[in-house]
Amino acid sequence: MDRLSVLDEIFLRSHRGMGTPIVLQGLWRTAEPVHPALLWRVHRDLRTGPLGRRVARSRVPGARPRWQPNESAYPFTMTQEPIPVAAILDWADRQGDDLNPETGPGWRLSAARLDDGGCVVALTCSHALADGRALVLAIDNALAGIPLAAPVAGHSDWADARRMWATVLGGTARALRHGIPDRPTSPPPRKALSGSRTGLATRSTVLEIPAREWNRVAVAHGGTANSLFVHLIANMLWASGFPSGTIAASLPVDTRDEPRVDNDMSMTEVAITRADTPASLRAKARAAYEHRMTSPGGIPEEILQVVPDRWAYRLAKGAGERDILCSNIGNLPESLLSLGPHACTGVAARAIHPGLRRDALPRTRLSGYLSRIADTYTLSLVGLDPDAIESAAALTKLAEATLGELGLRATPW
Repeated sequence: MDRLSVLDEIFLRSHRGMGTPIVLQGLWRTAEPVHPALLWRVHRDLRTGPLGRRVARSRVPGARPRWQPNESAYPFTMTQEPIPVAAILDWADRQGDDLNPETGPGWRLSAARLDDGGCVVALTCSHALADGRALVLAIDNALAGIPLAAPVAGHSDWADARRMWATVLGGTARALRHGIPDRPTSPPPRKALSGSRTGLATRSTVLEIPAREWNRVAVAHGGTANSLFVHLIANMLWASGFPSGTIAASLPVDTRDEPRVDNDMSMTEVAITRADTPASLRAKARAAYEHRMTSPGGIPEEILQVVPDRWAYRLAKGAGERDILCSNIGNLPESLLSLGPHACTGVAARAIHPGLRRDALPRTRLSGYLSRIADTYTLSLVGLDPDAIESAAALTKLAEATLGELGLRATPW
């Protein structure tokens, strides 16, 4: 599809300051330098692939914006001087700056030499262009030199506008037969933060856990790898001082039925209490996946695409945000374990929030991203409560302590 989805436009508005900025990132570590020529080739294939696009607005009222090919891109860059291994995530966080899916470029490929003789490579992409699974598809195909199919051209702007207005007006009329729906509730206000209003708002860490041990603990608690993940993130939040006895968790769900580089996902949620275990969360998550988050009162979600941006932002403000985000990206293809002839010592996938201000934090206080490649689970964490989690080191310590209570040991990056 060459038109933006509702979700695409929600992420697009965040780039204009309407919502929480979200950028996705894949990270690769190697024990030796990666030859720049290899990464230049990957950059070329990404530029001409499905990430090489930008948003084109329509002048027809009600017609959705269209994806337009855009081969202009930030050049591939590699640091001239090695950076400390301890500064990997600080460097990686900066790679999300100045991405714009509307004017382009919406993605960046970059690398840094490390002071231990190794290298870190980052592919960073606006969430408007792709979700986590899509980013994996894009880089996997670029590394293999296999082009992905281009989006199928859609209807004309006038035809798209007629279809959108018919969907919105017809669906709204049907919904109103059951009465006027309740006004969407705004997320609870965050407490005033100490310190500078413009200081660093997020803390990040990445840890690796042997898959065999993770799965052993999950089975021992009657859960799955995913329910153990949700249990872990919730208990980390409580350990950080979260006062409520119930935590609302947002769980992204991959909905694609074929490989596509887009946002093909929906959101669901579970309510977690201190009495929950990986076993009980397994049942809760299974039930939640049958009931995805939808617009209130049956009003078609497409209404967000035909009203002005600021109205749409108010209607969808906080949509999908809960106390924690638990994004299980799943199994990564083992082809990502190497960059050409260079074996990778670590592979991570996560989201970052460039430009997020301390006075504009979302409801979400802790985000977790879990992926598995070969025999390793990689847990990427982003803290969004700088008063409760004051530093990246504090976040790492919190994760290690909570994992330790489950009998798990992790290796930080």
